[in-house]
Amino acid sequence: MVELTPPPGRALMGENGAVRVWVLRGLLAGLRGLLFAVGALALNAALFGLFVVGVLLSVAGLGIFLVPLLAVVVRAVADYDRRILTQWTGVAIASPYRARPETLGAWGTYRWVMTDPATWRDLLWLFLSTYAAAALLIVPAALILSGTEGITGVPVLLYYILDWYGYGVFWPMSNAVEAALSWPQGFAILAAGLTLAPPALRWYARFTNALLGPTRAAALARRVDHLTQTRTDTVDAQASELRRIERNLHDGAQARLVALSMKIGLAEELMNRDPEAAQRLMAQAREYSGQALEELRDLVRGIHPPVLAERGLDGAVRALALTVPLPVEVEVDLPGRPQAPLESAAYFAVAESLANAAKHARATRIHVHLRYHMDRLSIVVRDDGRGGADPEAGSGLRGIGRRLAAFDGTMSVDSPPGGPTTVTMELPCALSSPRTSPSSGTA
Repeated sequence: MVELTPPPGRALMGENGAVRVWVLRGLLAGLRGLLFAVGALALNAALFGLFVVGVLLSVAGLGIFLVPLLAVVVRAVADYDRRILTQWTGVAIASPYRARPETLGAWGTYRWVMTDPATWRDLLWLFLSTYAAAALLIVPAALILSGTEGITGVPVLLYYILDWYGYGVFWPMSNAVEAALSWPQGFAILAAGLTLAPPALRWYARFTNALLGPTRAAALARRVDHLTQTRTDTVDAQASELRRIERNLHDGAQARLVALSMKIGLAEELMNRDPEAAQRLMAQAREYSGQALEELRDLVRGIHPPVLAERGLDGAVRALALTVPLPVEVEVDLPGRPQAPLESAAYFAVAESLANAAKHARATRIHVHLRYHMDRLSIVVRDDGRGGADPEAGSGLRGIGRRLAAFDGTMSVDSPPGGPTTVTMELPCALSSPRTSPSSGTA
């Protein structure tokens, strides 16, 4: 057996690349930590003081208007920290606030703010974040700045040019040798700062999540509200679907079958007296039966497409792409099949997305990507159209959201004016019947 090893130059390049990534990651984390520390030491401390003053003024009735206003500012700052820390560290921090009732006066708004546990956790976060930022974020940033100062030779220049002895905390210089030692010391201090900065920022994010994230009770309450809403949407969607099926049966196949029965009855009466007329009526009856059969097939496909049961989500989406009057590139990476109800929901979500792109987006090309990762089915439908799609303005996208919400799924739409439009859908699921390789192609 021959063991292949990369050439020395390539190995060195890989090591250098890893060093560059480590340095850039440490510098970026140190800079971000410094920005958060400055904000916490200045803005958070000021907001904490103002909020305490507003609560104290509530005794005299003056804080009824001030406290809700300050709560809006504090929540905006907290939401910004949640969003930025989630993006920078990957620590997901959800918003814990209760929904604001629609009609509230000044006193009702004050009570709503003061009775929300998240308000008091925000206040505690404002107080503690100054200490947490000082302990976790300033130290790595200071090490990076001091190490950079030593590497660039600032202590040596101060010693030789300005005759500055004993400069700084890290550079005790009483002679030229001690001044020159600032270079290796600078490398060591910089390395310590670059190493500590990323985990320190993650620790600060976890501290923020502990105070600004929802508690177990709040998360459970939000979950109950979400399930209540999705149950209502699901019931409404099912009722609408039943009305659609009933309407299609009544106006389509049922009407065809009634006409077919009448034609056959007339043909029976004319069979002996006018065989030619009876033959024409039978031909019309045959035509009506074919139309009724086609309408029933369309109705069945609208309930659960046979191709979905036979070929699975992969084959069904590819067959669906062939019906779109645009080039559709389909890329599928599914190691198995979802459960039938979820598979059907995913299929119709893709179908509605493709229909919207073909009808309204003025697109010239569509890309569909299905991927299964970490127990979630991810579906991305992207077109190069004019953009401007709004889920609140169109029933099609709202219908997709309702359909997916019934399975605890989510949908997001990114559609700036001018395009492109990207519809991202995710469904938690488990797969069965594993396959061995992904597939892709263009329809």
